[in-house]
Amino acid sequence: MRQQRICIYHNDVTLLTGKGERSARRILQSIRESSGKQDHQAITVCELAQYLGLDPQVVYKTINNLPLLEEEVVRTDS
Repeated sequence: MRQQRICIYHNDVTLLTGKGERSARRILQSIRESSGKQDHQAITVCELAQYLGLDPQVVYKTINNLPLLEEEVVRTDS
């Protein structure tokens, strides 16, 4: 079984948002600044999900190439 990741890299942000590498790095830097982290400290799935307003489970499964259930991708508030 492949080891699962919880740390986020700029390529993950690019995959999730469709933005370029530079914008992805800017997003990570913004998260670091707002959470008071230093440059060497990692950004987690939960921190990125909160910043982007996404479900942490969707972010986790996407960066780890796990299948998403339809109800995880599309949520309708009734």
